[in-house]
Amino acid sequence: MSRDLINDPADLSPTTAWSETKWAYTPEESLVDHRSKARICVATLLPFVDGQPDWDGFERSVRWMLQCGEYYGVELVFVLNADTGYIFELSESLYREVIERFRASFPEPTIICGTTAVGAEGDDFKAEWYRPHLDIAQSFDKVEVMIMTSRQLNQLDPEKRRDAYFEIAEDVSVPMIVHALEPSFVPWATPYEPWLLHQLAGHEKIVAGKISTLDEPHFLYWSAMCRDLGLNFTPHSGDDYGIATAIRLGSPLLIGAGVSACPLICAARDMWLHDECSDKKHGTGVGGDHFDTRVYKLFEAFQSLEDSVFRLNDAGSAAAYKHSTAACLKLLGLIASDEVHPDCTDRREGDEIARMREALRRPMKAAKLLSIPGFEM
Repeated sequence: MSRDLINDPADLSPTTAWSETKWAYTPEESLVDHRSKARICVATLLPFVDGQPDWDGFERSVRWMLQCGEYYGVELVFVLNADTGYIFELSESLYREVIERFRASFPEPTIICGTTAVGAEGDDFKAEWYRPHLDIAQSFDKVEVMIMTSRQLNQLDPEKRRDAYFEIAEDVSVPMIVHALEPSFVPWATPYEPWLLHQLAGHEKIVAGKISTLDEPHFLYWSAMCRDLGLNFTPHSGDDYGIATAIRLGSPLLIGAGVSACPLICAARDMWLHDECSDKKHGTGVGGDHFDTRVYKLFEAFQSLEDSVFRLNDAGSAAAYKHSTAACLKLLGLIASDEVHPDCTDRREGDEIARMREALRRPMKAAKLLSIPGFEM
């Protein structure tokens, strides 16, 4: 490794690129962890039927995911009112109702509530835009908040962007997660520079961050920096094209793919753990102190599904994954329709039910071979 690569955070500047640091060249193999029982945070879909929320389907899908987590001994956290929950189309009253209905049926699980800039306009950033969502979310128990980006926040230079996050944090009284993403999800979005990540990771209220990238391994960059420097900050992978990476690293996932492939991802998390950590009574392990190499085929099977769910359109966007996710849940018998929010323009063309039926064949075959329950049409 070149001696010119930065390895001391004191040498970072706001304009330092990841390629200038040693953390961009850390191999995944050096970060592998077979022992950490990290949580899976499922970005929960808000289903619709006839233009209205399908509350029965919402509850049924959550209950199904909870059963998956309990069966494999995996901690599931539910992400409400994020992109998979149509945060950018929700009224404040529906935003609150989603949380109220979830809590009425499921009082125990931790929830992560997405928050964004309500009523943002113009080019100047205002932290007060985040208060409506923060006030609602923080009125509930067992909650964390995820600060989702907005155009005005994202366009700030790194130092002003840091200051903006710190100003938002003044109104936060629960664990705070920051969220960076790339243009495959939102056209104007940009990931964090290493200086900005280090600055945010050092704030006492910011306990974690989600990185959603499909084109560059920023999750590995984040993981390498945080482990090397011992930062009190937990990277959560939002890479729906690289789900297995977080499992191999023993790191949390925070993904929309956690909905459409929940049983498979929970099973893979269990299979990846060594026996003294893992509950092998479900038939996915081989007993003793052996490693179950079938997990690699399971990785491939559920990734083949999610590559279809998150396929890019002609504009290079994966944002219509919500429509594909709804089609999967309909085929699994959990919701009534593959409709999206009536105001959401992220929709697939053609027969998405037929497309997802085909995409489900391989992972369903893997589920049958590995005796993974709850994953059949």
